[in-house]
Amino acid sequence: MKKILCFGDSNTWGYIPNLGVRYDENTRWTSILQNLLGKNYEIVEAGCCNRTCFIDNPDGIEQTGYKVLPKYLDNTFDIVILALGINDIQKFFNPSLIDIKKGIENLINITKNICPRAKIIVISPARLSNSIKSDYFKNQFDDISIEKSTHFSEIYKKTAEDNNCLFFDWDKIVEVSLLDGLHFSKESHYKIAHKLYDFCLACIN
Repeated sequence: MKKILCFGDSNTWGYIPNLGVRYDENTRWTSILQNLLGKNYEIVEAGCCNRTCFIDNPDGIEQTGYKVLPKYLDNTFDIVILALGINDIQKFFNPSLIDIKKGIENLINITKNICPRAKIIVISPARLSNSIKSDYFKNQFDDISIEKSTHFSEIYKKTAEDNNCLFFDWDKIVEVSLLDGLHFSKESHYKIAHKLYDFCLACIN
């Protein structure tokens, strides 16, 4: 059996825009991916709301990506999907673009040290929408956050290439929901799962 770890933030957890509850197992992309891949694959869901990639999150270790990632890793994984980083650009963290690249690289290195045989898929988050400024999340994200999110595709692609990882760009597939400017609609979860299905099969075969 092939094992795939899906490590990410609220968009991996399955946060429903404007509601704050979780999509069910028929709707979130991780579960759809499991159904598509079938019984010869095991998807391990490891999403967490408000999880950062490299910033020390005041909410704790579980929300701090680089600190909690080793808890989920072992050498049985064939693929490790890293899908986070959007929460690091919250306005009170304010990292530079260089900080973002170094932070992703740190997560990659942690993964390689524990899972040396696994293929790593680095996923670039979808850019934020201006509608985030009129929602609950306006207290966390501002115009600078939105602008930084437009650089994610370039930064993540370069980081993946520099570290011999695979690159997958959510921004090329879906847009965040206009309901909150941050999370995905059920239709987007469906698209992500089907694109990742093909991507994962190509990685393994």
